[in-house]
Amino acid sequence: MKQYIPFIRKDPVVPVIRLQGVIATGPRAGLSDSGLASVIEKAFSRGKPAAVALAINSPGGSPVQSSLIAARIRRLADEKGIKVHAFVEDVAASGGYWLACAGDEIWVDDSSILGSIGVIFASFGFHEFMARNGIERRVHTAGRSKSLADPFLPEKAEDVERLKSLQEPIHRAFIEHVKRRRGVRLDDSADLFNADIWVGAEAVKLGLADGVGHLVPKLKELYGEKVRLVPYGVRRPLLQRLGAGLLRDALSEIEDRSLWARYGL
Repeated sequence: MKQYIPFIRKDPVVPVIRLQGVIATGPRAGLSDSGLASVIEKAFSRGKPAAVALAINSPGGSPVQSSLIAARIRRLADEKGIKVHAFVEDVAASGGYWLACAGDEIWVDDSSILGSIGVIFASFGFHEFMARNGIERRVHTAGRSKSLADPFLPEKAEDVERLKSLQEPIHRAFIEHVKRRRGVRLDDSADLFNADIWVGAEAVKLGLADGVGHLVPKLKELYGEKVRLVPYGVRRPLLQRLGAGLLRDALSEIEDRSLWARYGL
C-alpha cells in the first residue's frame, strides 16, 4: 500500500521483462516486436521504475525482429533515462545475444552460453532422391533468382555466392550493434565475430558480459533488499493455451527445438 500514499518513501520497483524463446514473426512467434511492444512499453511507463531488467533465454532467430525489439528497449531506456540490466539464463546466442546487448549491463550464470554473432542459412538437398525415384519437378519463373537455393535442384555456385552476399550486411549490422553497445569492454585481441560461443566467466573475460550474477540477488545488491520485482511477459492467446492449432504448434515446436539443440538444450 505504501506506493499509493503520498510523502512516504516508496520501495524501488524494477520491472522484469521475460524474453524467452525463439525470435520470429507471426501469431505463434515466441518473441516478436509486435508481440512484445505493449509489454515493453508498460514496463518502462508504469510508475517510476528504478531500472528495468531483462530475463533472457533465447537461441536466436530473426535478425530483423531481434533488431526491432532491442531498438524499442533502447529507445524507451534513453527517453526515460532508465538503466537496463540483462540477465542471461541458459543461452543468449545469435539474436538472443542481440537482445542482451540492449542492456547497459549483462549478467550471466557460470554455465550460460553467449555469442554466436553470425548469420546462418540452412536447407536440404533432395535432387538425388528425386532422380533415384523418377520424380520430375517442373518450375517456371519470371526472374533469374526466383528459385534461389531450390532444395530440389543441385546446388549452384552462383546461388551460394548470392546467399553469402545477403548474409554479409546482416552480419555487419549485428557486429556494429555489439560494438556500439559493448564498446571498450570488448577484448580487441579476440575474434568475437566468427559465430563462436562462450560460457559464463569466459564470456565475461572477453567483454561479452559484465559479470556472473543472478537476477534477484544482483538487483537486491544494486537497489536494496526491499526492491520490488514486477514480472512482465507475453500472454499466449486463450485458444492457443487450450490447444487450438495443435498441428501447426507441433511443427513450430520442431523448428524451435532445432535452434535450441545447437546449444545442447
